[in-house]
Parts: sequence; structure tokens; C-alpha cells
Amino acid sequence: MSTTNIFTPFTEEELMPKEEKLEVIKKGKQFSIGIPKETCLHERRTCITPDAVQVLVEHGHEIIIESGAGQGSFFTDLQYSESGAKITNDPKEAFGQDLILKVNPPTEAEIEYMKPNTYLVSALQINLRDKEYFLKLAEKKINAIAFEFIVDEYKQLALVRLVGEIAGTVSILYASELLALSNGLMLGGITGVRPTEVVILGAGIVGEFATKAAIGLGASVKVFDNSLSKLRRLHTLVDSRVPTSIIDPKELSKALRRADVVIGALPRLNMTPIVTEEMVSKMKKGSVIIDITIDNGKVIETSELTTMEEPYVIKHGVIHCGLPNLTSKMPRTTTKAISNFFLSYILNYDEEGGFENMLIRKNEMKQSLYMYKGRHTKKIICDRFGLTYHDINLLIF
Repeated sequence: MSTTNIFTPFTEEELMPKEEKLEVIKKGKQFSIGIPKETCLHERRTCITPDAVQVLVEHGHEIIIESGAGQGSFFTDLQYSESGAKITNDPKEAFGQDLILKVNPPTEAEIEYMKPNTYLVSALQINLRDKEYFLKLAEKKINAIAFEFIVDEYKQLALVRLVGEIAGTVSILYASELLALSNGLMLGGITGVRPTEVVILGAGIVGEFATKAAIGLGASVKVFDNSLSKLRRLHTLVDSRVPTSIIDPKELSKALRRADVVIGALPRLNMTPIVTEEMVSKMKKGSVIIDITIDNGKVIETSELTTMEEPYVIKHGVIHCGLPNLTSKMPRTTTKAISNFFLSYILNYDEEGGFENMLIRKNEMKQSLYMYKGRHTKKIICDRFGLTYHDINLLIF
């Protein structure tokens, strides 16, 4: 039987069966992340630890860190580079990435280094900003997300809560240091000695953790807030061991006259302070005031912004501390907490296909933006600085 030749353009080797190659579709949109060095307010915190860098690099992201960015939190350039980050000496390179993670907002000079349509994630500290800052960002068509506005799926201000927990505890620890300095008192109670009196204004997260820390040290604590539900919640959390009160000027004045430490933990954005100068003038000499929410509006009329170099001022014989970045006193703990948050935050957006997809699909993501492609999208900011407001829901469908 004759064999017929079948014409084929393929060689015998090419016709051999081979293993099947499956296309692996990566859900996440990989992007470059810039971590610039902090230059304002003697800032010692940073947004990301070397451990978090390693995880992000393994997920395909490129991390560019400015040399010395982790120094304040006791993380070295070597630790970051061994985790897979690229170290740069040029701040322009760190600011030239798709996503910029910063603790403090960029300065006007730093905004110039950014590319159009960059995502900027940083604190806003609205009391320290001016109109020029927002106009500069708008010029560059930046997408800006503020720590203060980041909301989770449970409608909670996730990052505010996290930093607030640390701030509440640190406020009491630092107050005890200042109290020892001013009049040699130990914050707390000791057998046979009257416990120090602590007044906390605000029963939110910061107030809750300040209360727990003060009780733990043995101080006598009183909490004021205008929200009955917050006071009730706090009462339950501390087993009714703390007297609470609505902010009634007469009751508050009486408590302040006896207080050794006053913690201001109530955001007063565009509102008048609760504690007047007259109330402060009647306080004990050598007592301590720490206004934690000073970057979001004063709680105490006499408090003013202070720096890490000069952390307090004395008025009417009372020590006033107005550090806008109080948690920077415990930089490593705060950096670890912020880093844990951002690691899950970025990986979560990876899974959903990047920031742009999330903006379309998740309402809480829209709420965290105060600027989208250069348009101002937070009414509270627009009202304060006289900017044109754009509803985010009309910009993103």
C-alpha cells in the first residue's frame, strides 16, 4: 500500500503535544509608591515599615523611599533596601510616583515635584492649611485622600480611630511628664495621697483611651462631652468608674478649678473653643493642658500650636501643649500601626483592580477624597477656604 505525503508547514517537533500554558490574569493594577522624607513639624513618624515594604514588593509594587525617611522611627535605609525598596537621595523621585504616602501634607515646593493625576494619601490638618495649598494641588490635577476622611466598610473613620487610640494614651503619659516638671506631682494615686484630678473633654476614641490610661495610673477622672450616646458608651466601657457630664459651663468651670491635667479631645472645626481664657485663668498654677485636636480646631481658647523643639507654652501659670502630631512622641509604635493599616488598604485595592475601579464601586472610597483630578470634593473645606465645591458623585459614576 503506497503512503501518501500530506503537506504540512509544521515540522514534526512542532506537531508534538506540549504542556498547556494558562494565562494568569493579575487582578491588581501594580503601581509605584513613593515615600518621601518628612520635612515639617519635626515629624518622626512614617507610613510604612520594612516588613510592609517586603509584602508590597512581593505583590509587584515598586517602592521608592527617600533616604532617611524611616530614621525618626528607628528604621534604617538598609532595612528598607533589604526588604526590596529602592532608596533615593532625590525627593523629586520619591514625589514622582503614582501613589505618594506621607504623614504630613506636602509643602508647596513638594507639590511641584508631583505628576498630574497622582494619588496623594496624607493627613490634612485643616487648621494648618491655607487656600494656596488647595489651589496648588488643583493646578497639578491631584487625587488627594486625607487620613481624617478615610472610612471603612462599617462607616468608621478607620485611621482617625487608630491614631486616636495612640494619641489618647500618649496624652496622659506626656501630661504626667509635664506635671512632674511643673510642680513635682505624680499623675495617679498613691496610698495616703490624694489622687491627681484629670478632666477629659471629649468621649470619643481619643477621650476613651485617655480615660483608660488615666484610670490605669490611679488618677481621679471626669469626662465631659455634648453627646449623651458617647458618654453612655464610655460609661459602659469603664464599668461606670468615671463620672461623666454634658458640657455645662458652670459644672465645667468647677471641674477645671480642681484639675491638675486637662485633655482636649473634641474636634472643633469652624467652632468656638469650649474652655475660655477666664476659665483657664482660674485654674491651679502648674496644672497642665494638652489640646490634642488643635490641628482640627481649638478646644481651649488659650492653647496654641507648639513644636517638638518647644512643646509647650505657659499662660496664666498653666502649661499648654498644642502639638498637632502628639503621637510622633512614640514614632515607632505609631509607624507600625499606620503601616498595618496601609498594607491592608493597598492590598485590598489591589484585589479590586486599583484605585480607579474602587472609586466607581465603593462609596466609602469616594468619601475619603477631598480632591479628585484637581476638583475640590469636600464641602467642609470649600466652605472654609472659599473654594468651588464639586459633588464627587457627579464626577464619578
